[in-house]
Order: sequence, then structure tokens, then C-alpha cells
Amino acid sequence: MGTIMELKNINKIYGTQIQTQVLYDINLSFEAGSFNSIIGQSGSGKSTLLNIMGTLDRPTTGDVFIKGVNVNEMTDNELADIRNLLIGFVFQFHYLLPEFTAIENVLMPYRIRNQKVTKEVKSKAEEYMELVGLSQVRNNPSSKMSGGQQQRTAIARALINNPSLILADEPTGNLDSDSTENIYELMRDINQKLGTTFIIITHDRRIAEKADRIVEIKDGKINLDLTK
Repeated sequence: MGTIMELKNINKIYGTQIQTQVLYDINLSFEAGSFNSIIGQSGSGKSTLLNIMGTLDRPTTGDVFIKGVNVNEMTDNELADIRNLLIGFVFQFHYLLPEFTAIENVLMPYRIRNQKVTKEVKSKAEEYMELVGLSQVRNNPSSKMSGGQQQRTAIARALINNPSLILADEPTGNLDSDSTENIYELMRDINQKLGTTFIIITHDRRIAEKADRIVEIKDGKINLDLTK
């Protein structure tokens, strides 16, 4: 299916007078439609890596290719378009807007780009709410939903612009074990039904082992790259 993302010789250094290197010569590529996990202890550099993959941060040196295009050469506005159109984000904290309903939150990325929500897009949002098992509560205020329901809503929101890639940073970090299992099963189901590529950052090896590929980051370097 081809490569959706490739990282070449990625280094990340913070600071000027006192420099701290977080990533060292990272080389990785991810196939379209794959389901991947990146594991590592706190401070290993895995979240920094995800931010670079998601164009939320730029590497100090090295190149990031998304669908064959070097995004390092893009302007901030062009990167914002890439994030809006090609990449969906799911974070440990769902970042739903409490004054809006669940389905209004799902539609927000589309509304940011297009302003007017068409009948077709509204119907698509309702389909995604059904896909994540929340069609019955789609009009509930997001603040009145359980943690698991809020995270499911965040996943539906990440899907609304039909991204090729979803980056998830500790997406179950605030959930109990049952909800964690359900969220990972949901993401796997979306991967299989829609062909969406997933790259999931987690410190939970038990959960990471459910992925088809495990990449371990240790002290800013690739310590393990295992494909099942």
C-alpha cells in the first residue's frame, strides 16, 4: 500500500546555551494502513517524536516525509493544512469543548476549515458516532459524558476529515482497564474497516503488544523495532 510517513535522520535538540538532545538519528517509515505502537518510559523522547511526526514541532536536523512530500520545506500555514486534512490526533486528554455537544465537537475540525457544515457532512459525523458506539448520546453535552465516552468522541472527531493517519498519544492514560481495552479494540476496528493508519504512543507494553508493530524508544534512540 506504500509508505505514508518516513523519518530520516531525525535529531531534536532543545536549548541554545545549554543544549539537551532528546532524539538521536531516528530513521523510521510507516506503511499505509498499518497499526503501530511506539513505547518508551517517561522522558524517552516518544512524545517529542510524535509531535515531529504530527508537524506540531520541527526537528533540529533531519527530514519528515508525509506521502512522499518533505514537510520540513512547508510554511506554518501549509503545515496547518496538512494537520487538518491528512492527520487526526487523539491525546490522553480529550480536549473536547464543554459548551458543545458530542457531535458538535466531532464536527469542529471540519467547521474550522469549511465553516458551513453540509447535510452530507452532518450525516458522516453521525455515522462516525455510530461507529464509536455513541449514536444514542451524540446530542449530549460533552461535559456530561463519561471518560470513555469522551475519548470515543475524540476518536470520532479525529476521523471527520477522513485523515490518512491518526496519531494517538497515551489515548487511554486516564481510563480504567475495561475502557482501555474497549478504546484499543475500537481503534483496531477503525484501522481494519477504514484502512486508517494508526501510530499509538504508550508506556503500557501490554497494550502495545496488540499492535502489528512495536517500536521502542530508549534515551532518544530506537531500541527495538519488531513487526509481528
